[in-house]
Parts: sequence; structure tokens; C-alpha cells
Amino acid sequence: MSGISSNKRRLRDLLVKSENRVCADCGSPDPKWASANIGVFICLKCCGVHRSLGAHISKVLSVTMDEWSDDEIDGIIDIGGNASANSIYEAYFPDGISKPGPDASHDQRARFIRAKYERQEFLKPSLRIKSAPKGSSLQTSLSRKAMDTVRSSSSHIEGALEIIGMVIVKVLKGRNLAVRDMLSSDPYVILTLGNEKVQTTSIRSNLNPIWNEVLTLSVPQDSGPIKLEVYDYDTFSADDIMGEAEIDIQPMIASAMAFGDPTMFSDMQIGKWFKSNDNALIEDSSVNIVDGKVKQEISLKLQNVESGEVDLEIEWIAN
Repeated sequence: MSGISSNKRRLRDLLVKSENRVCADCGSPDPKWASANIGVFICLKCCGVHRSLGAHISKVLSVTMDEWSDDEIDGIIDIGGNASANSIYEAYFPDGISKPGPDASHDQRARFIRAKYERQEFLKPSLRIKSAPKGSSLQTSLSRKAMDTVRSSSSHIEGALEIIGMVIVKVLKGRNLAVRDMLSSDPYVILTLGNEKVQTTSIRSNLNPIWNEVLTLSVPQDSGPIKLEVYDYDTFSADDIMGEAEIDIQPMIASAMAFGDPTMFSDMQIGKWFKSNDNALIEDSSVNIVDGKVKQEISLKLQNVESGEVDLEIEWIAN
């Protein structure tokens, strides 16, 4: 616990520097997200584009909600934050190119961020990573010893979906999960939305685990449900499935969009996801405004397994 507290202090000390108090890509104030491997602090709207690049280019973490490893903290401190990273990634702007502002559209942000980090168009030519065969990766030291940018390919990804917001999922606990080892299991949860996948830690030998872990997923336009899977961690063999379920986030998104800015409303119910034979809900799940945030508590009965339930709390943050 002391290590976690120390890491949060070190990250906070870096964030309060003046150059890190605005988004590295668009200049929006008070960024709450960061690319740990690139070494920049970014706003929510730019965060959505960074996530679409893939973690091999930009590994996005929340400054306040995610736990950072020692290596991630050491890396971003070695880089120094926005000013140092931008001195490399924005070393040369061609004529006619300028940074997007805080009010820029998603397409403007996407074009700039992909040019800056994916295609590395504004670096010194000598520092650019040359293209590699698909499936391989290359690294280059761009400034200090920790500024390693990993890429699997130099090909430009066209037609990226617009990110309309974020879902913050707090995986609370599991109940009566299935046995997959001799007498117990080592369960963990994987959440998948589109091409993005996040997971909790594994809880050793526990059929009623308490995770209380916060995971974040970008939500593209016209997204489907979040797929939830529970696995048993095995050291020497493939992990065993312990059940699955789907989380329909459309009732939450539709309700939130209908009401607009949630900070303008008192605590109230604004929508509901109803239990049916077609979903895994244990009971109806209401969508509420709580302290100016759109939230939903969900209890799911795991499917395709002999037993098991999972409790979650999700929060919607619109772009």
C-alpha cells in the first residue's frame, strides 16, 4: 500500500507542473489521463483517440482511477511530461499544420494525433521508426532513456470510429463462482468492447472474490454491448473459462444523452435496463444521476456455466 501511495504522490507532483496542467495535444485544461509510454498528459477527448491507436503505440491510464506500476511511473518521470515529449514529437511542423484547440472536432484531433504519434510526421527524420513487417515491432529512444515507443506497423489506420465517451466499470465482486481447480478457483474478469480489452487482477483461491477494481473502456459510435468473461488463472496451462455475460450500455447512453449535462440535475433515476430472458440481469438495473454523475449498478448471472454472479457499478462520461 505504501508503494501505491508513493506512486500516486510522484505522479501528482509531475502533474502539477505548469506544462502538464493542459492537454499535450489540444491544450484543454486539467487533463485527467496520460499516455504512460509516450509520457504525456491528455484530456478525455484526446484520450479517446489515443486509445484507438492501440496500447502498442499509446498506453492510456487514468491519473486518478488507475494504479500505475513502478516502471510506468519511472518512465513518465524520466520523460518529464508534456514539454519534454512535445519537444520531440512536435519538433518540426510542416507548413499549414497546426495543433487542434480545446474545441476541435473529433476528426481534427484524430488527424493530428495519428500524424504526431502513429506516423511520427513531426519528429526529426533521424528519430523516426522505420516501417517493419506486420507483426513485428521496433523501438527507438526518442529523448531520455525511458522514451521507448513501440509500434507493430507503420501502416495508417483509416476510418477509425468516433469515440463518443468512456465507460468506467468498477468490478465489485463475484458470488458462488464455479470451481475450476481442485476445490476452488483463481478468478479474474475480462471486459471487451470493440477492439479494446481490459482485465482485473486474479484473486487466489476464492469463489466469492472482492475485486473493487476500476477499468475504463472507450465507447465508439454505435457500439455493441460490453462482453464480460470470468476466467480461472492457471500457471502451467491455459486459463479456464468460468462464465460470461453481456452488458447492454445503450440504456445508460440513451438516458444520459436525453438529459444532457448531469451536473445540472439533482440525484434522480433517468432510465432503466430491464431484466428479460434475453439478458443476464438478476434484477432490473436503474440508470441514475448521483452527485452529478450518470451511474448504474448491475448484478449479472454468468452464462454457460454451472454457477456464478458478478456485481458491477458503471459510470458514463460523454465526450
